[in-house]
Amino acid sequence: MHPLLPTIALLLASAVVIYLACEYFVNGVEWVGRKLAVGGQATGTILAAFGTALPESVVTFVAVVFGATAAQREIGVGAALGGPLVLATIAYAVVGFTLILCRARLAQTEAVRRDFRNLSQDQGWFLAIFVVKIALGLFAFAWKPWLGVLFLAAYGAYFWKEMRQEPADDAGGLEPLKFAPRKAAPPSWLAVTQTALALVVIFGASQVFVTQLDTLGPALGIRPQLLALLLSPIATELPEILNAIIWVRQGKYRLALANISGAMMIQATVPTALGLFFTPWLLDRSLLVGAAMTMLAMAAMLVAFRVGVVSRTFLASMAVFYLAFAAALILPQLI
Repeated sequence: MHPLLPTIALLLASAVVIYLACEYFVNGVEWVGRKLAVGGQATGTILAAFGTALPESVVTFVAVVFGATAAQREIGVGAALGGPLVLATIAYAVVGFTLILCRARLAQTEAVRRDFRNLSQDQGWFLAIFVVKIALGLFAFAWKPWLGVLFLAAYGAYFWKEMRQEPADDAGGLEPLKFAPRKAAPPSWLAVTQTALALVVIFGASQVFVTQLDTLGPALGIRPQLLALLLSPIATELPEILNAIIWVRQGKYRLALANISGAMMIQATVPTALGLFFTPWLLDRSLLVGAAMTMLAMAAMLVAFRVGVVSRTFLASMAVFYLAFAAALILPQLI
């Protein structure tokens, strides 16, 4: 047996488990949102995003707090920047490609354009916070760690804004809760239990996926730094990406886009605060290149959402920014 076969088998098996767990998670979190009487957008931007971003934030916390060396703590800094890059490029592109494969289009109704304008506000919040976090990575000064509190406060303000929105059902309605398929109105505790258990499975399977990827990369000759910047963030953001695929397949485009937008807000604030608290938060060239691509991608999304020109082709084209980032990292090492 080839020594890489068990690694590849575990990689594929964990990806399948994550997808199946995401089916239960998105189903459960929609019911939790209904029970809490929050809007469809808040279900995606707050409830779903918080759940799927929590494991990645835990990884960042462990890296920056318990890392034995500076190199290990820098992994947490890379994760705080790699996550938003993947969400701004690959995640939106996956929504576009899924729409194309499903032969579906984003509706151009006034309600959809209103959703787009709301999401453009999220892009504006993200860009403002992201610019500040990058600027802080260019300078060293004694009181920098205290600024981490401001990032937590920024997420608190975003949370409050989203939760105050008027409740509105997402198109397509709710499917029966998978833990109670015959009940028209399942109890709240069962919806919460299904969501929590699915999240535990997602977290465990994601750790297996990342571990196997870390093993596979060096075996294929991929340098650890390139692996950490190019592939590992995709692995850690896999739950958000799979959530988007599931919701797009169900015709719930608002939830898919809101989940990505909300996860980006968490990634822009909570991991950054941890990095400021426990590391010098100084960014090298590769991280700055990734930050530049993230800002370009998000600026494009902000304009598109604001003027209402978002289409499946436009969303799919966001992958170009990630490919440009990969080229900027790889080509100098080949020359």
